[in-house]
Amino acid sequence: MSAVIEVKSLTYRYEDGTEALRGVDFQLAAGECVAVLGANGSGKTTFVLHLNGLLTAAAGSVRVCGMDMNKTNLAAIRQRVGLVFQDSDEQLFMPTVIEDVMFGPLNQGLTAPEAEARARVALDQTGIGKLAGRAPYHLSSGEKRRAALAGILPTTFLDPPGQRDLRDLLKALPQAKLIVTHDIPFARALASRAVFFTQGRIEAEGAVEEMVERFGWEFR
Repeated sequence: MSAVIEVKSLTYRYEDGTEALRGVDFQLAAGECVAVLGANGSGKTTFVLHLNGLLTAAAGSVRVCGMDMNKTNLAAIRQRVGLVFQDSDEQLFMPTVIEDVMFGPLNQGLTAPEAEARARVALDQTGIGKLAGRAPYHLSSGEKRRAALAGILPTTFLDPPGQRDLRDLLKALPQAKLIVTHDIPFARALASRAVFFTQGRIEAEGAVEEMVERFGWEFR
């Protein structure tokens, strides 16, 4: 399978001098689902924020769908790489759900009718088409997560039925996915492999169960 994301020798240092990434190499194949595991502060979030240009590497390279991460390609890359935040309240900000999901397509230059058509398809795909006119702050936590997913694509604050619904939804989506999580059963259910971050590096990669056994990593 061809790689949709290729990362080579990725290095990043925060302004306070903290070296958050130290030579990360990674590939994500088309249609693949990979769990990103590791302790808080190990570099997981810093890593994924480089994949759509929210952070810029100090050294190394990121390629998305054959495009180098640079200012010229940034808009096209952001049309292909979406992020869903852990707390959906940080992502939903428009008066209604449909307006929130339309925000991205409108900023890509689509007309309002085109953006609305795309948004309604996305809302139907995530099972909340009937909530299009609702205010995001009136949604349940699970519904908020689905609304965030409708714009692009975790499990915090979801009860077990909600987690199962989200797992099934993610399984059905054909896009390649990176799932940053501490929930190992969730990772087992979705990911074909996992990478384990330690102190800004990918320490190991392999099957989720292999990473759990090697690092004693369960519900950390």
